Amino acid sequence: MTAPTITAPQLALARNAAEAALAVLPTSRTLAVAAPMSATADLLPEGQAVTARFSGAANGEVVVVVGQDLADALKESPLGELDLTAAVRPALEAAARVFGPAVLDPGQVMEPGVALSALAAKEDSVVVPLVEGEDVRAVLALALNPWPTEEPGQVDVARPSTAAAAFARGGLDMLHDVEMEVSAELGRTRMSVRELLSLNPGAIVELDRAAGSPADLLVNGRLIARGEVVVVDENFGIRITEIVAPGAEG
Repeated sequence: MTAPTITAPQLALARNAAEAALAVLPTSRTLAVAAPMSATADLLPEGQAVTARFSGAANGEVVVVVGQDLADALKESPLGELDLTAAVRPALEAAARVFGPAVLDPGQVMEPGVALSALAAKEDSVVVPLVEGEDVRAVLALALNPWPTEEPGQVDVARPSTAAAAFARGGLDMLHDVEMEVSAELGRTRMSVRELLSLNPGAIVELDRAAGSPADLLVNGRLIARGEVVVVDENFGIRITEIVAPGAEG
């Protein structure tokens, strides 16, 4: 595989983007950033890709391909199946921010070969492998239109300590930095379409819980705890009174 025909400063930017993405990418392995190269569809055959466009100081597309171990860990999480796009989004954002302030679209999951082939068709696209020894375990791919002509200011990339880098996280450990939606539910009810259409300001909707009953705490829609509603600095909060065991959500 040959290096893409872009300038040395642009290759340095791509490497910086890969360093920034790797710092926040969930992984079960200790990875390093390798030299940028041309995109190929079979660079990482097993795994999943998340691709997103960004705009702002620079416009382009970023793809992160992760190994099958992360995809499997998200599917088999004790909290239920977790969203791969949400897990990888911090890495996508970190890579895009290397080129300046940017707004990232929601992104989508694709097969690695499809995502890398689509990016390879773009002019001056570049791929940075994330390797463990000689093996490619993840990939960051970029295509900008146009690439910056000058390298922006230095980006402070958080690097793990030597001790932390030497510890390969596996299983649930690799999910510790994945953000999830947490919501509280006071109660539910059922209403006919006629009743819904008759709602107006001041109307009262009766829920299926008695006053003083604990509220439910849900993670990605799954019940994990119950607690009392409290006020913290003028905001509502939940004081946990019960952790719901897996399988006892009903």
